[in-house]
Amino acid sequence: MCQLPNSIPDPNLLVGIETSDDAGVYRLNDEQAIVQTVDFFTPVVDDPFSFGQIAAANALSDIYAMGARPITALNLVSFPIGKLDKRILAEILRGGQAKIEEAGAVIIGGHSIDDPEPKYGLAVTGLVHPDKVLTNASAQAKDYLVLTKPLGLGIITTGIKRGIVAQEDESEAIRIMSQLNKEASIIAQEIGVNACTDVTGFGLLGHLHEMMKASGCHAEVFCGEVPVIQSAWACLEKGSVPGGTLANLDYLKQYLAGDYDSDWKIILGDAQTSGGLLLSVPENRIELLVNSFKSRGLDMAVIGRAYLGQAGKIFIKNGKMI
Repeated sequence: MCQLPNSIPDPNLLVGIETSDDAGVYRLNDEQAIVQTVDFFTPVVDDPFSFGQIAAANALSDIYAMGARPITALNLVSFPIGKLDKRILAEILRGGQAKIEEAGAVIIGGHSIDDPEPKYGLAVTGLVHPDKVLTNASAQAKDYLVLTKPLGLGIITTGIKRGIVAQEDESEAIRIMSQLNKEASIIAQEIGVNACTDVTGFGLLGHLHEMMKASGCHAEVFCGEVPVIQSAWACLEKGSVPGGTLANLDYLKQYLAGDYDSDWKIILGDAQTSGGLLLSVPENRIELLVNSFKSRGLDMAVIGRAYLGQAGKIFIKNGKMI
């Protein structure tokens, strides 16, 4: 995108590509703005229905990260028609539809191509009030940083491909990846957070870096507060590290500082699929947010804080917050 010429300025374009946000936002009128995003990838699990659910939840996550409500979706399909049973594709699409319906949206069409490698995802459109858009560019000094799903999904899905993950651990990872960020997004809007993004392929460190850089802040992250799926540690001991995770850490190395264990760096930089939301929450609202999550039985963790200056820098600390 950086190679393209600058587009004609449009006052109705509320969020574009400048801050690497999760979706584009375009104002229709004083009461409505549309939010648009697209995402697709190759299978991360063997079960086609579960893959469809995960891919749909992942695509929807960008809409939720902007504080919006999804309304429509288009299927994007690549599938080797002559090599795999079409019933596999039907199950993938059925899984995707189940999640879109759970989100309260509708699938209105799509596009498919014959391709040697299966891929599935969706283009999703949402609605939000122009004054209530959540972005990754408005974190404030002394905000608390909150994560709504545990890390380790990339390490585990790589382990699944290598056949080193127990069935119960695979099922747990599928449950987490299939979980919508809908309720977390609603709470973020109700409480009033300063900034929001979702944690996907760029890992926690990558998406936090983007948030801090866009906001003119730096962050402190405490390893002892970060939730991790237990089976990820066992996979990591067996060398299950995604190539995307290593690429993330190589890109981010100039922005990272602190005295921390090398395994923690891999966990924090792990390329997630359909991870949680990362929220930047004002000091005077953090207690309300924590209580709101607890009252609804939802997982979350306060993992650090944001501070003014050194834009994009992340200081990783062992132990827990004081």
